Amino acid sequence: MQTYILLTCNPGHEKEIITLLKSMDFTLEVNGIWGKYDIFLKVRHDLESGLDKIIDTLRNVENITSTYTMPILFGQGGTIDD
Repeated sequence: MQTYILLTCNPGHEKEIITLLKSMDFTLEVNGIWGKYDIFLKVRHDLESGLDKIIDTLRNVENITSTYTMPILFGQGGTIDD
């Protein structure tokens, strides 16, 4: 499965968090963005239990202050193989 996650972090820590996220095995894509959120993260995981572990990991990263999770829906652009 794939999921999009929007992250907010403490100002000035975006680059270090992006570097850390790039090194994590679940990361498919990560980019800094402008607006309400600071970082866009696309992840791959197995079922919902895998997503729970990813969210727990992210919430324990120093300077990440919030996450907004958007799982891809099967049949609406996502497939069972995504």
